[in-house]
Amino acid sequence: MSELRAAILRMTRERGPQSSICPSDAARAVGGEGWRELMDAAREAARELARAGDVEITQKGEVVEPDATWRGPIRIRARDDS
Repeated sequence: MSELRAAILRMTRERGPQSSICPSDAARAVGGEGWRELMDAAREAARELARAGDVEITQKGEVVEPDATWRGPIRIRARDDS
């Protein structure tokens, strides 16, 4: 899971708060061909990072709470601390 957290942080920081990544981007970066097996862990890593205030999770362009029950696609972006 630490590899996924690191990948999410690296990728979101590279893109900045105006852009976002999909959890599958991090899963692919860490898992290669077996990335699909890491999807649940990638989503959980995103939740952990959002709880810590390191990233924001969005759905349909709106920030969602990390502990909320969400279904469907999410995006992860760096926080805009400006």
